[in-house]
Amino acid sequence: MSGHSHWSGIKHKKEAMDQKRGKVFSKLLAAISIAAKQEPNPQFNPRLRTAILKAKENKVPQDNIDRAINKASEIKDLEDLIMEAYGPEGAAILIEAVTDNRNRTISEVKKILSDAGAKWAEPGSVQWAFNPPTGDKAWEAKFKQEFSPDAIQKIGDLAEKIKDHDDVQEVYTNA
Repeated sequence: MSGHSHWSGIKHKKEAMDQKRGKVFSKLLAAISIAAKQEPNPQFNPRLRTAILKAKENKVPQDNIDRAINKASEIKDLEDLIMEAYGPEGAAILIEAVTDNRNRTISEVKKILSDAGAKWAEPGSVQWAFNPPTGDKAWEAKFKQEFSPDAIQKIGDLAEKIKDHDDVQEVYTNA
């Protein structure tokens, strides 16, 4: 019965958990680096303070957080992106990303959207439906739109597919 040992099962479960955890860590640390570019002191930078709190909630080691803050002054090629799209039944979708290659990230997100039947939107055509982030608050829909249960399921699935992209930080909808 080769491959059926107790340790083998534990190893595979741990491997999968570590991959998910690593992906979350890298997204959180990228958010910290981009926030620390403007002001590396969290006392004077609410965006950095929020990113650090979120990282600590997800048990990111303090050494990694400090390294990301220190690296922010060295990294010149990280860029914040706000992408806009319309999902099933015209749902407004706002996508936040941090990337080192704008064109690659945009084309990959466009591919995910087109595969799901969603449409890419021009800059500014979806943002009006959301209140911009202030201090510790993130993007918030100005009004919630009613959707069929099937559309809500499709929107949720689409948001998860987009969030799985390495550069995407958060996905907001008005659903």
